[in-house]
Amino acid sequence: MNWDDTAPSTAEETADGPADRLVAADADGEENAVEAALRPKDLAEFVGQERVREQLDLVLKAARARGATADHVLLSGAPGLGKTTLSMIIAAEMDAPIRITSGPAIQHAGDLAAILSSLQEGEVLFLDEIHRMSRPAEEMLYMAMEDFRVDVIVGKGPGATAIPLELPPFTLVGATTRAGLLPPPLRDRFGFTGHMEFYAPVELQRVIHRSAGLLDVEIEPDGAAEIAGRSRGTPRIANRLLRRVRDYAQVKADGVITREVAEQALGVYEVDSRGLDRLDRAVLTALLKLFGGGPVGLSTLAVAVGEERETVEEVAEPFLVREGLLARTPRGRIATPAAWAHLGLVPPQQVGGSGQAGLFEA
Repeated sequence: MNWDDTAPSTAEETADGPADRLVAADADGEENAVEAALRPKDLAEFVGQERVREQLDLVLKAARARGATADHVLLSGAPGLGKTTLSMIIAAEMDAPIRITSGPAIQHAGDLAAILSSLQEGEVLFLDEIHRMSRPAEEMLYMAMEDFRVDVIVGKGPGATAIPLELPPFTLVGATTRAGLLPPPLRDRFGFTGHMEFYAPVELQRVIHRSAGLLDVEIEPDGAAEIAGRSRGTPRIANRLLRRVRDYAQVKADGVITREVAEQALGVYEVDSRGLDRLDRAVLTALLKLFGGGPVGLSTLAVAVGEERETVEEVAEPFLVREGLLARTPRGRIATPAAWAHLGLVPPQQVGGSGQAGLFEA
């Protein structure tokens, strides 16, 4: 077995990559501000995620009919699929204010107690990356979700006392990219759990047409289809590509986004027909040309690409595996026939012959 392929990664998240990549699913602060103008305001306007949307609509309508706060909601899925947007829609549908924070920001139970004690009745608390919350805060959240009460510890040692603090009814919306890291006691306290799926190209076309209207950009159906096909099934990436193609159309064309304009613009930004960027193609090219399609160890492949091992494993590989272009095996990484076809290369008679060196790396 190639031991370096099974060692745990030092990266904390398996997001699609750093936000400076055009096809990264994460967003930085500046992009979040741009996204805010494109977010749908209610469930009827929200595109895609039909099953989750229908189920959530029933939960919210029932809560409104009872005059009660909605059940706690857990949303899981890859970055950029609409978890934050849905949390804001939940607050809007319940006509309630929303408080936004994140798991990494809550490192002590006191941090969580301060937030919970300041909530208004019916308020929605959105906790992003909930799986990264500290364990003491997590245990305090159990009682807050179930009994709307927290125990505040006053003093230290034998003289410490627990003072119960009653909380107004509220709705917790947790979002996570790694639902498996949530402990079962926390998962069980959510009344509704929705898993966000990647979008089909036809759904992304609807997202792009809607965003183009908000951005006052003229786009033809084939132009929207071209952008959707390169968006990795992620609305955030689709909107980002749309903005870059808009810039190209305004500078290099007549401002109208056609298929030809989209192809030329995304060619400039090195996003190919399947949504692969420079890093993705570099990994595949090294795997195919230097190692004959593999198998090859992760560390060897990373050195060949000139990137850190974690960058290849956490940034490039997830999408390549999902697209069926690369496979992880106990012997190392191997390319699939689709990878050879995508790069226009002919596989050798016996794939794997030149990649055996990667099996014995340190």
